[in-house]
Amino acid sequence: MLRKHAPKSDFWDKLYTGGNLGVQFGTVTFIEVSPLVGYKITDRISAGIGATYQYYEYHDKYYDLKTNVYGGRVFGRYFFTDYLFAHAEYEYLNLEAFDFYPRRRVEVGSLMAGGGYVQRFGEHSGIVAMILYNFTESLYTPYQNPIIRIGVNFGL
Repeated sequence: MLRKHAPKSDFWDKLYTGGNLGVQFGTVTFIEVSPLVGYKITDRISAGIGATYQYYEYHDKYYDLKTNVYGGRVFGRYFFTDYLFAHAEYEYLNLEAFDFYPRRRVEVGSLMAGGGYVQRFGEHSGIVAMILYNFTESLYTPYQNPIIRIGVNFGL
């Protein structure tokens, strides 16, 4: 059953923020920063926007690649319970394609949906884990299905 909160009448009380951070170092260096801002429309429905920035670097004796990926997304969530939710989003990324020389930048749109779980660690905060499927996977899509995300949200 969904938790009953005191009525939220103020716009700022319905906002939440959070996102994902990721790092990997070694032969492959990967850094991701993906903040988000959401708005709680009802006790069960929320929607929001987010930005994505990724830095990718690969070194070995044959290759020395460095690239930046950036873009944004819009999303919606429907909570079945306090902890389980459905998630859908459209993400737009600008990234470097390595299929031709000279390299070129391409735009990639992805329509993703799936489900998630929130492990709350306060009345208005929690760790969010999701499994998503990209229904518009293409040659340039930077993710493989399924997509697993873990992040933190504040103000849930």
